[in-house]
Amino acid sequence: MKIKVMLFLFWCIVANAQLEKEPVFWEIQLEQTNNRQYTLVFKAVIETNWHLYSQFSNKNGAFPTEFIFNPKGYKRVGEVKESTSITDYDKVFEMDLTYFNDTATFRQEIELEDTDLSNLSVEVNYQVCDDKLCVFRTETFVFSFDGKEVENSLNTDARSQVLSKALKLDLKETQFLETELTNETSKSIWNIFFLGFIGGLLALLTPCVFPMIPLTVSFFLKQAATKSKGVYNALLYTFFIILIYGLLSLPFHFLDSINPEILNTIATNVTLNMIFFGVFVFFAFSFFGFYELTLPTQWGSKSDQASDFKGGVGIFFMALTLAIVSFSCTGPILGSLLAGSLTANGGAMQLSTGMLGFGFALGLPFGLFALFPNTLKAMPKSGGWMTTVKVVLGFLELALALKFLSNADLVAHWDLLKREVFIGIWALISSLLTLYLFGIFRFKDEVKQKIGIIRVVFAVMSLSFTTFLIYGLFSDENQLKILSGFPPPEFYSISSMDSDCPLGLECYKDYEKGLEVAITKNKIILLDFTGWACVNCRKMEENVWSDPAVYSLLNENYIIISLYVDDRKELDKDAQFNYQYSDGRIKKINTVGKKWATFQAINFQTASQPFYVQMTSDGNLLNSPKQYTDVATFRAWLEKGLKNNYPSPKAQFFTF
Repeated sequence: MKIKVMLFLFWCIVANAQLEKEPVFWEIQLEQTNNRQYTLVFKAVIETNWHLYSQFSNKNGAFPTEFIFNPKGYKRVGEVKESTSITDYDKVFEMDLTYFNDTATFRQEIELEDTDLSNLSVEVNYQVCDDKLCVFRTETFVFSFDGKEVENSLNTDARSQVLSKALKLDLKETQFLETELTNETSKSIWNIFFLGFIGGLLALLTPCVFPMIPLTVSFFLKQAATKSKGVYNALLYTFFIILIYGLLSLPFHFLDSINPEILNTIATNVTLNMIFFGVFVFFAFSFFGFYELTLPTQWGSKSDQASDFKGGVGIFFMALTLAIVSFSCTGPILGSLLAGSLTANGGAMQLSTGMLGFGFALGLPFGLFALFPNTLKAMPKSGGWMTTVKVVLGFLELALALKFLSNADLVAHWDLLKREVFIGIWALISSLLTLYLFGIFRFKDEVKQKIGIIRVVFAVMSLSFTTFLIYGLFSDENQLKILSGFPPPEFYSISSMDSDCPLGLECYKDYEKGLEVAITKNKIILLDFTGWACVNCRKMEENVWSDPAVYSLLNENYIIISLYVDDRKELDKDAQFNYQYSDGRIKKINTVGKKWATFQAINFQTASQPFYVQMTSDGNLLNSPKQYTDVATFRAWLEKGLKNNYPSPKAQFFTF
């Protein structure tokens, strides 16, 4: 029974990321008995087929609802009372559980000790389940009162309520929002899978993994009673490798289901980007041979011991042992994949796709060589070339590390790592790689190797890339389009101090200011939800917007309002407020990025960037929103919006 429950909970975590509608909505009320005594009322409205569990439900099954109070200035009178519940046998947990259907009401009496108390907050932890999955939630509710006047709903101050209301646009022609953006999402998913697959192939060429392939395949074929059994075991081993790397992304699905904005917030966090920068430099020097990066030896030992079990369990632990002992080579590559997926727009799903691609590439040779054992003879022998691969990966890690330092610099507006500085450092790293490949120098304890034709080819490629960077750095034309998204944007340049808009176009970084200009010039608004650390945003600006036809359309017909959802600049004190969700949650809006991320979420129900919307100044949508795409598609999208435009008699104007 316990195994079944654990498998059910495991499935809940995976399925949680696919949840489209919240199963429980909360309403709160504050009832006054006298000057000091009140009742806090929590009413849960539960979706059909879902169960919210009682405070008194069996703790060995689903998690009971829990209320956490912080009684400062008041005291509780008795315990939380709840409405009538149902106790019935649960087939999944195989026990009697107590729960609510449709609605549930919880009441807590309190007595004020401080009559000047303005508000109090209560945290509620709860679980809801249907016949397919369970969802875990934590909500914080705030009750506000002044001792005489009691308001029967969630409260922030009056200014917050006005500014919260102002975030919601009165959009028209909203049928355009119902169009799914599946094509772009599908392409992005496949791109991430491909990058993960490439990462797995690189990991195969490292000395931690490559020598294991013939040894492991030979072991399965020789130990099995029949050839077919040996092939089956090798294929099962391949499957478990893919599964293990896929499972590593599960915690991020849980985070993504709590708040779709959380992964983007994590990825654009200044502190975290600085940590990533340090970690990648650390990874690079491990590849250079200064030290070895390993997981605790006990993990590998215990996993290796468990591999002695017969059957599928033993094979699973053999795959786990490979993942652990090869971490010194695969860890840095996985770190690159993790960080890159977090900054992408698909959140946890893209991370899972990339991890599966990595595991697929890593496990594929074990299955293929088991099916075709004669091809083992054609495998190149292990040798010094694998050390060269590691060192090359070390230089790549250094180049990637600089990207995270650049993210922190852009988001925090430090103005330290301008575009020219970034490209200059990349050119230096590339030139050092060139010298290494030509054998001009080698790292500590590295045996001198003969410079073969393959190494010379890669050295020439590295030299060409160095030349390309230096030429692009000093060229007036944009020769570095192929790198769009990695270096800082063109307007973040030492030489481009006159405009902070892409390609020098007319743009505004505040909705109200852009709206004023759109009304004055009678132009269409192009809402551009973007980010300082958004790679695909830079690719769109430098590769798509720069197309002469697209540039002309944007420049002549649109007012671009670029809203940076990852901008950590603090709002002025009088512009900060608490946004209240309909379910009772409060989000503190204290930075520019938080305001625009919330603005995007409540009006367009998405948290991805880039995200483009065409609309008139009075809120008429002219086309379906568009995400990352190619020149032809984006141009056709702009032209369709222009064709759908019609005079706007009344502008939608408000003040944040």
